[in-house]
Amino acid sequence: MTELISEELPTTRQNPFDPPSEVTAIREQARISRLKFADGHLGWLVTGHHQVRELLGSPKFSNRPENHHLLDKRFQGDLPEDKDKRKAEPGMFLSQDPPDHTRLRKMLQGQFTVRRMNQLSEWIGQIVDDQLAHLRTFDGHADLVKEFAMPVPSLVICALLGVGYEEKSRFQDDTAKMLSLDTTFKDAMEAFARIQEFMRELVARKKENPGDDMISDLIATGEPTDQEASNMALLLLIAGHETTANMLGLGTFTLLQHPDQLKVLRDEPDVIDNAVEELMRYLSIIHLGPTRTALEDVEIEGHLIKAGDSVVMHVPAANRDPEKFPGNPEELDLRRPASGHVAFGHGIHQCLGQQLARIEMRIGFAKLFAEFPDLRLDVEPEEVPLRTDMGIYGVHSLPVAWSA
Repeated sequence: MTELISEELPTTRQNPFDPPSEVTAIREQARISRLKFADGHLGWLVTGHHQVRELLGSPKFSNRPENHHLLDKRFQGDLPEDKDKRKAEPGMFLSQDPPDHTRLRKMLQGQFTVRRMNQLSEWIGQIVDDQLAHLRTFDGHADLVKEFAMPVPSLVICALLGVGYEEKSRFQDDTAKMLSLDTTFKDAMEAFARIQEFMRELVARKKENPGDDMISDLIATGEPTDQEASNMALLLLIAGHETTANMLGLGTFTLLQHPDQLKVLRDEPDVIDNAVEELMRYLSIIHLGPTRTALEDVEIEGHLIKAGDSVVMHVPAANRDPEKFPGNPEELDLRRPASGHVAFGHGIHQCLGQQLARIEMRIGFAKLFAEFPDLRLDVEPEEVPLRTDMGIYGVHSLPVAWSA
């Protein structure tokens, strides 16, 4: 069949809440199409919801970085030619396949059960209340990202991992540097090394003086090596504050720009669970990847994906696919049945902390708009700085105002 070929992956968003219009147009032409990677490889772009789920759920595709072709032009010429030198370090389960991935993830699954996460609701609610009280001290004007959206998940994940919140400067700046699309390969690796060093120090401290936290519990099992434990904790630390923080910031911006849906949230408290799912579907803040590489020839809907072909899945486009979400998936509708979205991924690499993220968002959005019923933007919408320069989308800041 004649296949659509894209020379590069469009990343410019014409609307702050929508995927790039060029990607939406590609999906409407072909939910599986060809894409040229930065290293010249002719791989694949998948934009359909069903197709993304099929790929993410298939054991015929690898998530190991040494198998992937290069998508990011920043790193062209910087990555080692020797594939063995591109392998994920021990403990980096997000970038590993079974059986390594299975062994490592199993060590953490008991920490993130739905029951255990629900038991944390009251404690998380208190963290949110304390941060809202802090927000009140700003006399009617504040940056919601700095004073609420970032601190809430950071406080939660730091406490769960046993990291002192006063130590956040040792990882937040470097995390931002790693996620910036403007950071060079050298600078990104230096930032990563600094966070690794911090986590190695933390694991050593926990071995010496265990506490009531996830890292101490992980070490106590005797299963992971020190290197595995520190890298597993590093992944949890980064994922535990960056993603939820950006959903809280961008989600608030979205609701303020959709007053009809904000009214639904305020008038119908029972809608909050579905509202979080719909916001996840609608915004889909992971806008680059995930990437997988075929381990063998695979045919999907008439397309032969050959062994060694790399595939980029476009989650924001998949979550707007009308074949999965009928009606008008381009519109935000907090009453829409939004389950089945792929914002948390799918398959064996589905987000381990998704239940924690859901609880933080449910409590965060509900309490924020209850405490500040007249919350509003303090700048024009087009002045809100968007994270178009970051691997995780959102807003850099969100100036808001309220009646003091």
